[in-house]
Amino acid sequence: MNLYYKLVLLLSLISIQGFSSEYDWGKTGHRATGQIADNHLSKKAKKNITQLLNGEGLAFVSTYADEIKSDENYRKYGPWHYVNFPFDKKYGEETPSENGDLIKGITQCINVLKDEKSTNEDKVFYLKMLVHFIGDLHQPLHVGRGEDKGGNDIQVRWFKDGSNLHRVWDSEMIDYYGMSYSELAMNTTQLSKLQIDAIKTGTVLDWVYESQALAKKVYTSANVGEKLGYKYMYYNFPILRSQLQKGGIRLAKILNEIFG
Repeated sequence: MNLYYKLVLLLSLISIQGFSSEYDWGKTGHRATGQIADNHLSKKAKKNITQLLNGEGLAFVSTYADEIKSDENYRKYGPWHYVNFPFDKKYGEETPSENGDLIKGITQCINVLKDEKSTNEDKVFYLKMLVHFIGDLHQPLHVGRGEDKGGNDIQVRWFKDGSNLHRVWDSEMIDYYGMSYSELAMNTTQLSKLQIDAIKTGTVLDWVYESQALAKKVYTSANVGEKLGYKYMYYNFPILRSQLQKGGIRLAKILNEIFG
């Protein structure tokens, strides 16, 4: 095989393999969730968080948990970005991963932030991680099937390019829509107080089950090798926008309870 064909093969493989199951929402989605949360913070919580983060906002720190992945010192936090358990079982009916998962990660973050003995350094770190993980929770394929790596192994086409189902929900629908994170945060659906309160109800585990139920629908939304485009955007982007909004509202609820 000559060099030309080797190069073509390599590029083809890159185009279809996609990202690992540790990837999520993408920068724009995470920042939108962070900004939406910031818009729902109490005055006291916002003041305390701004002081703790030395002026950095939730949108700014929302991508931190992805940015540290290349550092071997933080490799142990990789499994905290997702949780996989059978769709016909409740969490814990099968032994959770000994490496931790999204639920354990969120729980650890909250515990550190609530502990008066935690150092400021630890609080800053786990606050940044929490902002990211609540975003992850609301990307439904982060509560998907372990056997296909949350849809990473389900190859599809996004318009004319090779992709996978996970990547479509991570970033490609958001990127195709063409709005910045601040524009997405500014143009959320107008909700009544009753609707916002309804979104806030429940526990982290309840929200995981909700995302998992949505993941089941996402799995049926496309077939292997299918070309996705305008029609897929039309039916699914409103769901994605709703998940970003729910993530922001729920993140603010947790932070208001801790800091407000």
